[in-house]
Amino acid sequence: MIKAIVFDIGGVLIGLDLGRCIHAFQEILGYERITSLLDPYHQKGIYGDMEGGLISADDFRRMVLAESRPGCTPADVDRCMGALITGMAPDTVATVKELATRYPLYLLSNNNPIAMGIINGIFRDNGIEPSTIFKGQFISSEMRMLKPSQAIYRATIAGIGLPAGEILFIDDNEANVLAAREAGMQARVYVPGTPLSALLSDC
Repeated sequence: MIKAIVFDIGGVLIGLDLGRCIHAFQEILGYERITSLLDPYHQKGIYGDMEGGLISADDFRRMVLAESRPGCTPADVDRCMGALITGMAPDTVATVKELATRYPLYLLSNNNPIAMGIINGIFRDNGIEPSTIFKGQFISSEMRMLKPSQAIYRATIAGIGLPAGEILFIDDNEANVLAAREAGMQARVYVPGTPLSALLSDC
């Protein structure tokens, strides 16, 4: 029996556009290294270090600006980061709101402070107050752990306080789903662009 649902964010609740983000970094900042940092599932280099909690958001901004055009600002870096994020589908918004009336909902995401500020704004713009709709947020940069390590799943299960088998995890990365199952959770792969409600129609 499912007693709680845990969502990945990027690619599941929030749409992503890697191409638009790369273009922004190149056009606004002149930062060409971005092509070696962005990945659909696991960011690399200094981006991955920020998501793993090894460097701060300010450290990331400084490192990017050191290789960007003169005159660029930290706000420009944040603007480029925001280009990755496309928003929420209406079906996703409705599904999250409806499920929140019947289940405690949680977030488990490889993510970073810059993106989370933008994402929380998108949630609020869609009538989803993060602090009330989601009973807990397990964010990699805060935990200094990354999916698909078993450590982050064990910490999430402990934080929720339910048996692993009573927790359903949704992610768009099959490796993360397999790791969640290895930790004892129920888990399903979400295909980006499909209705979230269809994946969870039996919940």
